[in-house]
Amino acid sequence: MTAREATEDRGVIADIASRAGRVRIICLGLSALDQVWRVDRFFSGQSEKIRSPDYATLGGGMAANAAVTGARLGGSVAFWGRAGDDAAGREMRSALAAERIDVANFRLFPDGRSSVSGIIVDSAGERQIVNFRGTFPEAADWLPLDEVVQASAVLADPRWVEGAIALFGKARALRIPTVLDGDVAGAEVFERLLPLTDHAVFSEPALASFAGSADDASLNKLARFNCRVMAVTRGSEGVSWYEDGHLRRRAAYPVAVVDTTGAGDVFHGAYVFAIGARLDVQDAMAFAAAAAALKCTRSGGRAGIPSINDCLAFMRTHQ
Repeated sequence: MTAREATEDRGVIADIASRAGRVRIICLGLSALDQVWRVDRFFSGQSEKIRSPDYATLGGGMAANAAVTGARLGGSVAFWGRAGDDAAGREMRSALAAERIDVANFRLFPDGRSSVSGIIVDSAGERQIVNFRGTFPEAADWLPLDEVVQASAVLADPRWVEGAIALFGKARALRIPTVLDGDVAGAEVFERLLPLTDHAVFSEPALASFAGSADDASLNKLARFNCRVMAVTRGSEGVSWYEDGHLRRRAAYPVAVVDTTGAGDVFHGAYVFAIGARLDVQDAMAFAAAAAALKCTRSGGRAGIPSINDCLAFMRTHQ
């Protein structure tokens, strides 16, 4: 970390600590039930049986994990999403409610099937994910868009396009910041969502899939969508983004990685929280980077999400 970044971080700590309790967030999109196996190594590609020393069933999903992050950081959070009225859906809804998240608009459809993921985590903390995205109605006409006026910022992932369009459209009309978790999706999804997005934060695979490459030049080509911020997270290489036509970068915090599961979700959740707290983009990136780095030092996806006090203490000791 540079001396300039350390000085900036001291300002972030003061600002976020004083504003955290006033942040209200809506997160919309995917909630999944994650089945996680730990292994010494990934599969070789051939048919084989590998013993797992540990297994757990946990709540997951991009927007759902972002919602949990916002709640752990002290924000007032609502999750808007869909699942089946099945054992997995009911378990996910209960788990979010236990985090003090408003789940009144997490609808369980009687004829739907919930999203379930299988996650393999190796000894280095890297993971492979197989996800069944679930089946449920696409219509979003039941969402209570009049509640958006109460939000400080909103976030959506690309898994429920009609819902994200409805949420972002209403937020834009109210001048409430919109944050897109740019995970891998079809080009047509981003063509519809980016014109309504203020802060687009891509993963490297998603940016490469959509723009042809994950480099900064490809990121800059997306300026045609007129987002305020176009960013790409690069894991241990940090994050880079364009703001007002200028390229900016933030280094990752150096940590001993235990498990990267959910790190991107935590970054997005912490980022929308920081934007809701009215931090500027540079400070929001620093705070999100700290939350994601701290998560990587802990086992589990959602189980490893840090609290606001954890994040602030981490930033103080890494200046």
